[in-house]
Amino acid sequence: MNSKPHSSGPVAALSRYVAASSFVLVGLICLTVLVYGMLPGLLAVCLGFMVAQALSTSQRLGRWRPGPFAAAGWVIVVPLLLFAVVLSNAKGMVIGAGGQYAALLHHLAGTVLEIRQKLPPDLAAHLPDGLAAAQAWLAAYLQSQARAITGFGSAGLQGLLLAYVGLVIGALIVGTPGVPHPAPLRAAARTRARHFIGAFRQIVVAQFWIASFNAVCTALFLFGALPLFEVQVPYSGMLVALTFFAGLVPIVGNLLCNGVLTLAGMSVAPMVGLACLIFLIAIHKFEYVINAKVVGKRTGTTAWELLTVMFVGEAIFGVAGLVAAPLYYAYIKRELLEVGLV
Repeated sequence: MNSKPHSSGPVAALSRYVAASSFVLVGLICLTVLVYGMLPGLLAVCLGFMVAQALSTSQRLGRWRPGPFAAAGWVIVVPLLLFAVVLSNAKGMVIGAGGQYAALLHHLAGTVLEIRQKLPPDLAAHLPDGLAAAQAWLAAYLQSQARAITGFGSAGLQGLLLAYVGLVIGALIVGTPGVPHPAPLRAAARTRARHFIGAFRQIVVAQFWIASFNAVCTALFLFGALPLFEVQVPYSGMLVALTFFAGLVPIVGNLLCNGVLTLAGMSVAPMVGLACLIFLIAIHKFEYVINAKVVGKRTGTTAWELLTVMFVGEAIFGVAGLVAAPLYYAYIKRELLEVGLV
C-alpha cells in the first residue's frame, strides 16, 4: 500500500532535477552565444529547422512534399546555389553598388552642407564646411556605424559561414531520425528546444507582418501620395527596402526608419520633411494596433516589455543583446506560461 508514495518521491525529485538541468543548459547556451558572438549561428539554426520542418510537413505541396531528409537537403543546397549565382554576377553587383553608394554619399553630403548654412554658427562649427570634407566625414561615420552594426557577429565572411553552418545544423536536426525512447535529460532538452523554436517562430512571423505593413505604407506614401504633389524623394526604392528589413528588428528598426525617411524628405524641402514626419507619426500610431494584434497575440508581450528587455540587452551585450532580447524574452515567457506562472 505504501510502496507507491515511496517510489514516486525519488521519481518526482529526479524529474525536477532533470528539468532544472535542462534549463541551466539552455541558459548557458544562450549566454555563450552572446559572449562569443554566435548569435547569427543560433538564429540560423532556428531558421533552418523551421524551414525544413515546414517543407516536410506542408500539406500544400501534396505529392511533391519532400521527406525530412530531402527537406533538409533542400535547405542545405539552395543557399549554395544562390551564393553561386551571386558570385557569377559579383562584378556587376559590386560596380552597381559602388555607384549607388557614391551617389548616395554625394547627395547626403550636399544635404549636410545645406543644413550647415541654416544652423546657428555655434552649431554649424561642428559640421564640415566643404563638399569633399562633408563626404569624408559621412564616409567615416557610415563606416563606423557599419562596423558597430556588424560587430555582434563574426564579421564579413566568417559571420556568413557561421550563419550557414547554423542553417545546416538546423536542417539536419529535422533530417536526422530521433531516438524513439530518449533518456530523461535528452527528452527535457528536446522540450526546451521546441519551446525556443516556437518563440522564434512567433517573433519572426509577427515582425515579418509588421515590416511588410510598414514597407507597403511607405511605398504608397513615396510612390503614390507624394507624386500627386509633384514631389519625388530621392532613393525611394532604397528607403522602402530599408523600411522592410529594418522593420524586422522590433521598435528600434522603426525608429531608424523614422529618422532616415524624415532626413530624406528634408533633403528635398522642409515641408516635405514635415510631411514625412506627420506620415510616420500617423502610420506608427496605427501600428500600435497592429502590434497589439500581431505581436501581443502571438507572444503575449507588450511594447513596454520589449523596450525594457531590449534596453537591458543592449546595455549588457551591445547590438547582439538588442537583437536577441525579444527572442530570449519570448522564450522565457513561453516556459513560464507552460508551468502556469504567468
